[in-house]
Amino acid sequence: MEINNPVIQLCIAGTQAEFQNQIPTAKKFYKQAWKIHTNDYEACIAAHYMARHQKDPKVEFIWNKKALGYSSTCQDEQVSAFLPSLNLNMGKSFEKLGDHEAAQHCYSKASQLGLTHQMELE
Repeated sequence: MEINNPVIQLCIAGTQAEFQNQIPTAKKFYKQAWKIHTNDYEACIAAHYMARHQKDPKVEFIWNKKALGYSSTCQDEQVSAFLPSLNLNMGKSFEKLGDHEAAQHCYSKASQLGLTHQMELE
């Protein structure tokens, strides 16, 4: 990750705000990161963070879908370490929307990339 990148700096600031339970502040940082992105890599990162703390699962799904979509247009080395997390979050979005088959597909992909997750059973 390019630590000096302004989008990434805003997402780090947002994450730090989250750790202090300042969710509205975190969301402001993520929104600003989305506003200033200038390429697909930055859009991927910002969309990933925009998905966090969405109250509506459909809105969360849209942001996770954007993040995963932008990842496919980035150079592999830019997002390769991030892909397991993107697939995991997409799976969680599908799961929240009741599409367990699509969720399992995303979880399997995340697992193939090195991140294991068990689907929550209702």
